[in-house]
Amino acid sequence: MRSTVPPSAPASAPSPALSSAPAPALTMAEAQAAYSPTSTRYLAACTAGLPTLDTVRALREDADTWGNGLASPAHYQVEVDRARALYAGLVGVGTDRVAVGSQASVMAAVLAASVPAGREVVCIDGDFTSMVFPFLQQEHRGITVRHVPLAQLAASLTERTWLVVFSLVQSATGEIADAPAIRAAAAAVGAFTLCDTTQSTGWLPVHADDFDATICHAYKWLGAPRGAAFLTVLPALAAVLRPVQAGWFAGDDPWASCYGPTMTLATDARRFDVSPAWPAWVGTRVALEFFATLDPATVYAHDTGLGNALCAGLGLPVNNQAIVTWADPAGIDLARLTAAGITASGRAGRARVGFHLWNDSSDVDAVLAALAQPQSRELRLKPQNLVT
Repeated sequence: MRSTVPPSAPASAPSPALSSAPAPALTMAEAQAAYSPTSTRYLAACTAGLPTLDTVRALREDADTWGNGLASPAHYQVEVDRARALYAGLVGVGTDRVAVGSQASVMAAVLAASVPAGREVVCIDGDFTSMVFPFLQQEHRGITVRHVPLAQLAASLTERTWLVVFSLVQSATGEIADAPAIRAAAAAVGAFTLCDTTQSTGWLPVHADDFDATICHAYKWLGAPRGAAFLTVLPALAAVLRPVQAGWFAGDDPWASCYGPTMTLATDARRFDVSPAWPAWVGTRVALEFFATLDPATVYAHDTGLGNALCAGLGLPVNNQAIVTWADPAGIDLARLTAAGITASGRAGRARVGFHLWNDSSDVDAVLAALAQPQSRELRLKPQNLVT
């Protein structure tokens, strides 16, 4: 991971200490030891990631701090600043290009509100709704939203396209977008790119400056509490975006932006900040500190190695995906997995599992064994009750 230096914090709250040199990356065994032993058979990072033991401990300590009347805005400002810097290092951009928020859709809405009237947004057919609905809500202004299959995305862009919106990894299928081809096609027609990395950052190495903007809700593969999300934006796109959700935290000096009628927005990406849900950022800071100790190539090899092993066992194409899905329209296979004590999910008529740091080859074996079990009468009658 790239090293980062946290921004300055309010004088009343000391910044967390940083060592002068980065520590060696954790081994996979050390990384797995950071999680609760009860995390076995949890194959649902694509639904919600698991926290490390340190993340849980930090949240409990913060609850005590709050309960004892010792929490303060300055205390939480340090957590937000540290998390922003860590995330910037994780995705390879400066902290001045990172905005913080609470939900992916809220950040996408900023871009949607800035699409010029009469222009076109191209989305993936079947992409997660946080990357679709905010743009559909702008059609009353004469914005056209066009949906195309992922495989046709790059070839479908025209000179009328202002923005191409896509998830780097598809939630329903785990399919990985051909980002270089999409970027090249967008550049050829003068379109901006918005890439959602919620289902990729944490297992698939991501370089945010490859795209005009990226959005990531950190509660999946980064194991942060829900309610901490990031927007990265390059200067050319930032210059034409309207911070329609601006509040006090988007001010150049948030502590001087608490009351109207005037406000001076931050000059960098902080002008797109949303006032943070404070406790979530305590856990997010600890979660990102953990990921800063990992080698991205090792994490990628581990997660995709397990995914490939399952694909081989199921006779599916091996595509180096951490998310593995297969057709399961009635939910029978998902019911088998659930009955075997495996936490999985079902999306768009497909069974879905995701492999991450806490998983190992025994999880692959458990899935294959569960799917080899005969279909019981109970599973035939009530599979829908087990779809999650």
